[in-house]
Amino acid sequence: MRVIMMGTGPFAVPTFLKLYDSRHEVLALVTRPPREIHGKRQADVNPMCEVAAERGTRTHEPESINEPAARCLLASYRPDLFVVCDYGQILSPETLEIARFGGINLHASLLPKYRGAAPINWAIYHGETETGVTVIHMTPRIDAGPAIAQAAMPIGPEDTAAELEPRLAAMGAPLVLRCIDQVETGTAQAIEQDPAQATRASRLKKEQGLVDWSRSAAAIKNQVRALNPWPKTYTFWHRPAGEPLRLILEKVRVGPSAGGAPPSPGTVLSAHGDQLHIATGDGVLAIDAIQPAGKRVLSTGEFLRGYGVRPGEIFGA
Repeated sequence: MRVIMMGTGPFAVPTFLKLYDSRHEVLALVTRPPREIHGKRQADVNPMCEVAAERGTRTHEPESINEPAARCLLASYRPDLFVVCDYGQILSPETLEIARFGGINLHASLLPKYRGAAPINWAIYHGETETGVTVIHMTPRIDAGPAIAQAAMPIGPEDTAAELEPRLAAMGAPLVLRCIDQVETGTAQAIEQDPAQATRASRLKKEQGLVDWSRSAAAIKNQVRALNPWPKTYTFWHRPAGEPLRLILEKVRVGPSAGGAPPSPGTVLSAHGDQLHIATGDGVLAIDAIQPAGKRVLSTGEFLRGYGVRPGEIFGA
């Protein structure tokens, strides 16, 4: 089939490479135009453009895929199918109609759960022990099309979003190729999603990294795992002298129970050697690696030797 790939982020790369290894013809790559992402110009970090350049594939970066000029460009290729993954724009009905078979999309969740821009992060944040990938036949509604194929994967108790994403991407790529063959032969068995089971996975914001110490230690650990690599999870050490110091929690675990009357959430319970324990709304959080603002990531021992945190001091907003 004559295929146009639409993708921007690293999650789409394995699928893109699989397309090149298949019998299908990759006509072009459509990707998001350069913009600021996490302080970097996207042009410097777009892995899809790098793959396209290596393979001699033409790349297009329309501001809106649904504008008449963009639709005219797509139509000029006479595509059979759009393959969409980690692209970042919604295709209108008029755009989908340009391709003979419309479009399929690889999404990093077990739809209908976690529809939206950050499904891997929110699955970890909410303590899920299983996630997966779903290939859908696209409709104009976000991640709401009928599912053609699905595959599940466990989430390990220490998995971060940065570690889970490439595993899901690798699992999804061959699934996409299988679905393309089924769409072409008319053997795809699409299953409508149950909207009553749908949950949202909205785009992440920096402020979602701030720790609410009234939550449980397990929930805060999940937050740290979910928001790695971005926007990271952070708090402030309210120093006896000086302004509060912003601290990024790099690696944490649920610590041993403190016993006795529970102190106020955010209270430093223990700060010696390589041990830094903080009270939460339910349980104790042990910090194993931490990054003070403007500094490198430090082990807890390094941090305590350099900054002198003491029991009874407060971590908080």
